Amino acid sequence: MSRPLDRRSDDRIEASGVEGRRSAIVAAVRQRGFVTIETLAAQFGVTVQTIRRDLNELSAEGRLERYRGGGGLPSSVENIDYADRRVTLLPEKTRIGRLAASRIPSHCSVFINIGTTPEAVARELVRHDDLSIITNNLNVALSLGEATEFRIVVAGGTVRNRDGAVLGQLTCDTLSQFRVDVAVIGISGIDADGALLDYDYEEVRATQTIMARARKTFLVADHTKFTRRPMVQVGRLDQIDTFFTDRMPPPAIVASMERQGVTLLVADDGREP
Repeated sequence: MSRPLDRRSDDRIEASGVEGRRSAIVAAVRQRGFVTIETLAAQFGVTVQTIRRDLNELSAEGRLERYRGGGGLPSSVENIDYADRRVTLLPEKTRIGRLAASRIPSHCSVFINIGTTPEAVARELVRHDDLSIITNNLNVALSLGEATEFRIVVAGGTVRNRDGAVLGQLTCDTLSQFRVDVAVIGISGIDADGALLDYDYEEVRATQTIMARARKTFLVADHTKFTRRPMVQVGRLDQIDTFFTDRMPPPAIVASMERQGVTLLVADDGREP
């Protein structure tokens, strides 16, 4: 007697096939620098519409750049637009934010820097008591100011209108006046050798100041940062106490964290690997 079809098994096979193809697309782009849609469609035996969907998804995840006619390597000099980053991987960033916030006690001082994942941490802090927040992120200051009675200090400086970042020498001067319990920082990329990377030199200066003035530093970053290579170095993994992410990093990054004593927490289950 024939067995009934297991649709869930079919779904898993289909999902595995899609992810396998997309990983192969990324590998092809890394090898060649740029690959056309037609070439990829022929290589994988699928339609150009399927490849377009693949490229759009891979671009949203930061694994490659979507260009007219094909896909290329992610930019090392320009980040994804803030409006797009706010909605990209929102459930994953929420899980990261919730896990990181659970490791921050009430009645302490917290630096929070620029970025959509640090903003996710801020949203999860609203149930805490008596926090002092120092930030150069207007989105963080406004959201916590509306939802809590926390003491909030906004660093002086020049506001970057597109994302509410406050930057410049005055920002660094303000941040350097504090010594806080926990710093929550986001970045745009992690290299295999443990280098922490970002796109904007002014952002990097502010983040470096925050890291230097915190007793403990939490890095929050989703899995797309494992494959992005911005050109400005923020620091190294050995300056991080705990790294919160949504997937296990590549083996080289895991090995680097183990050598340097960095705690890794994955937001899927909140347990150390």
